[in-house]
Amino acid sequence: MILEIIKSEGLAHKSYFIGSNGEAAVIDPRRDCDSYVYYSKKHDMQITHIFETHCNEDYVTGSMELSKRVGAPIYHSKNLDFAYGNMVEDGDKFKIGEIQMKVIETPGHTYESLSLLIKDKTISEDVYIIFTGDTLFAGEVGRTDLYGDDKREEMAGKLYDSLHNKIMPLGDHVLVFPAHGSGSVCGKDIRESEFTTVGYEKKTNPMLQKTKEGFIDSKLNEKMVKAPYFKKMEVYNKDGAPLLCRLPYLRPLDIKELKESAETSQLVDVRMAASFAGGHIPGTLNIWKHGLTYFAGWMLSYNRPIIIIDENNEHIDEIVRYLIRIGYDNIYGYLAGGFTHWANSGEEIKKIDTWSVHELKERQNDKSIFILDVREIGEREEGYIKGSHHIYVGDLKNHLDEVPDDKYIVIYCDTGNRASIAASVLKINGYEEVANVLGSIRAWKAAGYSLVKD
Repeated sequence: MILEIIKSEGLAHKSYFIGSNGEAAVIDPRRDCDSYVYYSKKHDMQITHIFETHCNEDYVTGSMELSKRVGAPIYHSKNLDFAYGNMVEDGDKFKIGEIQMKVIETPGHTYESLSLLIKDKTISEDVYIIFTGDTLFAGEVGRTDLYGDDKREEMAGKLYDSLHNKIMPLGDHVLVFPAHGSGSVCGKDIRESEFTTVGYEKKTNPMLQKTKEGFIDSKLNEKMVKAPYFKKMEVYNKDGAPLLCRLPYLRPLDIKELKESAETSQLVDVRMAASFAGGHIPGTLNIWKHGLTYFAGWMLSYNRPIIIIDENNEHIDEIVRYLIRIGYDNIYGYLAGGFTHWANSGEEIKKIDTWSVHELKERQNDKSIFILDVREIGEREEGYIKGSHHIYVGDLKNHLDEVPDDKYIVIYCDTGNRASIAASVLKINGYEEVANVLGSIRAWKAAGYSLVKD
């Protein structure tokens, strides 16, 4: 048996290639699907099955792309009316070489969530592996708020039952391979781990220690943000996303072309916060490279073309992959020569002030500044800088009326990356006196400064 884990940075997404005896299945594939084709060639295996554990909400599935490439059928749960693929239900079995794969329905994260049990028939009749999708993670379980507050209690109850009646009885030895790792928006506190086991999760996963009442109560009080792009992902993944067949071609734009396109396009600077603060093209939005796979979905329109600005354009292919994974196919081009070329050409440059946490501490009570916390609400509830005001970075552009235009705006997050997004949004909207606290809460804690809680 061969098992390969394919990770998608930024999304903290994991898909899987599993095969035996010349045949293979792919589970929860991403849209840029060349990795699976590579592994099929590497292991001399034909991809014969493609499985989706649920209708994913945080990225565009690659099932249709991969099926187009390799001719394999797609399988989904019968509990959602997918416009493509084949429906499966609890107990359905598939043979892949000497592997037996069995479907079990595990609703809770979504109604149609399912998990896949693996037996290696050359070794034993016992279950060896379970692919849990977004039902069970290392140290965490799936979120249950995707259908709105009026469904949270129902979904939490379903998830508890799936975990305790379907997964936990399988045996402590069973290896658990989830669809996401640490940093995913699909679970609150996912542990950084390649994989886990049923037994280890029984012992260490705090959500599995709770009674059903306690579990549901925890889920009802869980606070997680829902990005607006989730709705588009749900439509794409239910009805089928446009087929790409290849990565979009990006035009290298000279400065004249960039200026001509600026008014009708979205200019995105993908450099890190300190570089962006030191100098950037006027009117550009800053989303650091690894933040694109999530924050693009908060900040960018699907209708207007995107132009990328980087330092030296070494990572353009990677950036394209990040964007198409969440459905941004309208990537028009990139600035040839990168920001360095812009600066060397004598063009106008804007800057953002940077503060250390020590400067913020000294001026914490200064009435002329407005301290803005742009972290998620759950992060803020764990402790914040006294005197700060809270607007989540993803909501900022719709709440500019809450940010005074007659004060110096000092922004912090956890490290400074999200604060840089916020600073660029404010700059685009005419705020001139803006500062990013580099290191933000992480540096504040390291310096020994205190946080307050409500």
